[in-house]
Amino acid sequence: VPQYVVKGMSDEVALTIGQLAREAGVNVETVRFYQRRGLLSEPDRPAGGIRRYSGIDTERIRFIKAAQRLGFSLDDVEELLRLEDGTHCSQARQLAERKLAEIRTKIDDLRCIESALDGMVDRCRAARGKVSCPLIASVHRAGAAQQP
Repeated sequence: VPQYVVKGMSDEVALTIGQLAREAGVNVETVRFYQRRGLLSEPDRPAGGIRRYSGIDTERIRFIKAAQRLGFSLDDVEELLRLEDGTHCSQARQLAERKLAEIRTKIDDLRCIESALDGMVDRCRAARGKVSCPLIASVHRAGAAQQP
């Protein structure tokens, strides 16, 4: 795991894994998972003691979670962390541009889904009497169209 420095964050805070998880807004298993993935280093255990984490570790987890909220996968986050020394801005931008293109595609797909559902809901509102539900009938037709 590469070493990292967060400006303004003390490395001297001595947090247990539970305290670290609380400070970062995750659970202990998330901390351990990030360690297994190589996203967070595991501090040495002093003889007969408990591993202690720093404020830098807290900020690193917060960075990971913030990147995930922006749609980055953990593989993407790993790449961003490799690029964080400040000399790889163009590579970080390229990664963000690819993510932005993916998000825009998903938004377009969601707009199509929204339009289809909006039409189905309108047909349901217009249905009167003892007719089959237009929405359910539409879903059945879409399912039948998918058969090989």
